[in-house]
Amino acid sequence: MNNSRRIAGICFVTLTVAASTLLPTIAMTQEAKLSDDAVRIGLIEDMSGVYADITGKGAVTAAQMAVEEFGGKVLGKPVEVVFADHQNKPDIAASAARKWFDEDKVDAILDVASSSPALAVLEVAKQKNKIITLSSPGSMRITNDVCGPYVVHWAYDTYAIAHSTGQALVAEGFDSWYFVTADYAFGHSLEKDTGDVVTGQGGQVLGSTRLPVGTTDFASALLTAQSSGAKVVALANAGADTINSIKQAAQFGLTQSGQKLATLAGFINDVHGLGLSEAQGLTVTEASYWDMNDATREWSKRFFDKVGAMPNMLQTGTYSSVLHYLEAVEAAGTDETEAVMAKMRELPIEDIFYKGTIREDGRMVHDMYLFEVKKPEESKGPWDYYRLISKVDAAHAFQALEKSTCSLVTKK
Repeated sequence: MNNSRRIAGICFVTLTVAASTLLPTIAMTQEAKLSDDAVRIGLIEDMSGVYADITGKGAVTAAQMAVEEFGGKVLGKPVEVVFADHQNKPDIAASAARKWFDEDKVDAILDVASSSPALAVLEVAKQKNKIITLSSPGSMRITNDVCGPYVVHWAYDTYAIAHSTGQALVAEGFDSWYFVTADYAFGHSLEKDTGDVVTGQGGQVLGSTRLPVGTTDFASALLTAQSSGAKVVALANAGADTINSIKQAAQFGLTQSGQKLATLAGFINDVHGLGLSEAQGLTVTEASYWDMNDATREWSKRFFDKVGAMPNMLQTGTYSSVLHYLEAVEAAGTDETEAVMAKMRELPIEDIFYKGTIREDGRMVHDMYLFEVKKPEESKGPWDYYRLISKVDAAHAFQALEKSTCSLVTKK
């Protein structure tokens, strides 16, 4: 079947809001520097699979909200948000990206759900010299061996999760680990990075079991983890896989036997799906939380009205990257890739969820937060799920630049 006919769920949304009046001479100059009659932003998400709840409609809605907040136009032209469902297949994701760049005049791709599809789309964007920002995938390869001059890793990565969750638990005495891992790039990276933290602090990794994405039966893996005697059973998976593995761990009495269950890529959506009775006590690392302050609460309630859920860091990361991209286009006076990226690197990221800067390896550095899931009696209502344990400041949350294997990094 022709790849272009396999691309599912491609939709076009144009959000036009009256922009501030500009002086005619300035408007004419700015409009003349755009490549065509609109600025088009693409998102390639999981709209129907295991990661739909944590990316999907929520990521698209977050991008649309950023466009609305910006005024619907940039340099006098409308901003269009285009999205596709990659069905968790890298070839479909890459085909969508190639068609967008070659035929549909998409200027930048500002998120791709899941690491394997994201890595495939990243290569297309590099070939076409187009900007790509990534909030949903966590693979460290994005700012290491496959980095590029127009590639930005936004919300989180496996290093940030490993060092927040791993360090905290080992420090509490949980120094032997067994991993139940999603068998693809993200899961492998998360297992390796967390394992390195554990052994680096004198702990032990007693083993791991790798399972395909979308696995429904975790019995064998969990029983092996239980019999290993590890103090921590670490779930290096995400989305529906995380929810299913936590539910089945409860059925086997894993935590009742004294083992600690660690969700290395848990999200508030997972907690909501499980309920506080099952999720209480889990540690979760995220880059944002809807209930941090009045501004995040107000934005998140508007998001909730559209989606029916509060946002996670992947979705707020998409919002942040879209807003910053539009600010950079406006500041550059053009949608030309090199000029826009120069402004993205020059301008600080300052929105209600993220404050940071983009390094030369493409890593957007910002604070990360370690949360513990509340007990049912501690929650004031639906979505009041997190208790802040600690903040990891931007300087320590991500891999040090000198350790990056990105070819763009100047070695000293």
